[in-house]
Amino acid sequence: MQSALSENDDCYDVIITDPPYYDAIPYSDLMDFFYIWLRRLTHKLDHGLQEAFPSPLGPKWDRAAHDGELIDDASRFGNDKARSRLNYEDGMARAFSACARALRTDGRLVVVFASKNPTAWETLVTALIRAGFVVNGSWPIQTELQTRLRSVASAALASSIWLVCCKRTRARPGWDSQVLDEMRRNITQRLRDFWDAGIRGPDFVWSATGPALEAFSQYPVVKKANAPNQLLTVAEFLRAVRRMVADFVVGRVLSRAGSEAVSGLDDVTTYYLLHRHDYGLAAAPVGGCILYALSCNLSDTALVNRYDLLTQSGISSTSSAEEDDAAEAVTSSSGTAVRLKVWSQRKERKLGLEVSAGQPIPLIDQVHRLMHLWRTGDQIKVNEYLDLRGLQQNSLFHPLLQALIELSDEGSDERSLLEALSNHIAARGDIRAPSQQQLL
Repeated sequence: MQSALSENDDCYDVIITDPPYYDAIPYSDLMDFFYIWLRRLTHKLDHGLQEAFPSPLGPKWDRAAHDGELIDDASRFGNDKARSRLNYEDGMARAFSACARALRTDGRLVVVFASKNPTAWETLVTALIRAGFVVNGSWPIQTELQTRLRSVASAALASSIWLVCCKRTRARPGWDSQVLDEMRRNITQRLRDFWDAGIRGPDFVWSATGPALEAFSQYPVVKKANAPNQLLTVAEFLRAVRRMVADFVVGRVLSRAGSEAVSGLDDVTTYYLLHRHDYGLAAAPVGGCILYALSCNLSDTALVNRYDLLTQSGISSTSSAEEDDAAEAVTSSSGTAVRLKVWSQRKERKLGLEVSAGQPIPLIDQVHRLMHLWRTGDQIKVNEYLDLRGLQQNSLFHPLLQALIELSDEGSDERSLLEALSNHIAARGDIRAPSQQQLL
């Protein structure tokens, strides 16, 4: 056994690695339990065995040698989170650079990764690109048993993403518009294949990462065409990938014919459909929900407090609108559950009329307000609200209404209400112009 940084120049055809998952698993700490007992059992049995256990505990990070177990663990750096993270990111880049030196010119590096932490993926991708690798193939493979202890009451992934990489030849910097267009072409067909294969939830989001990287990783850096001297970061690129995946899923939910993607739907409604499609109204693991929230440029905290869309169930979690904090919440709160609020629980007086910070009113809020108005039996106010918001001229309103009907339980009060509302709207036809009357 030796360090990944050991010099082995140009001697391997293939290197396969399952690198440490950022801050998710304290590998050496877990190893200590077995290490201690094995060390005791082998004591005085054989001199060779004694040499295999020279230290009281398993190997940790060696500051002097700048080598050792590579995880993001602030406790090993005086609780300095920034220093711990930088150490992990730099260590990953050094390890992949060593892999590049050890591979023959036509060799391949295979990386197996299954983290649900966006920051972990950003670090992995950045390290691969810094080391001079291009991703030229990827597959999501269902490698994890759903009955294993790790999957019980948590958001653990069922699939590992296998990335196949080759050495990058000399290349000029790329441009963001070109790279993003190529990314969309690369992953469209792959998303269809993954969907048809039954991949869903967080696994589906991360399954697109590999095909997307085939476009991004072929350049050492990617410049922004409309922003001189600025680069498209890995974090920005992966956000664009996650949003495209979210739009693809929403297109499938909104269209029974299986539309490839939908554009123009607001972030909050997009999140609602993703969550409702995968988890319904039951308790859902917060890790997967945070990933979907990030895909929609939101945070779980905003969905709970600002938009009144989620309610926490179980141990409370803390996250912020910043992606780093949300990524930490993914790791620290995997056992926490959240639920979508039922439409009848959303009783804010301003629901469907106003949103903080002057943002557009989410379409799901408008539908829920209509449901409250319909429940009171006041068709006049229903019609006034339809006209005020111009909903009958909104091309996304009718597909959303139909999708909500199909997502609701057969025979439920929610479905009956939505069907009655849909029939009323269809009977009216597209005949009204938007009104400026204020609804109270």
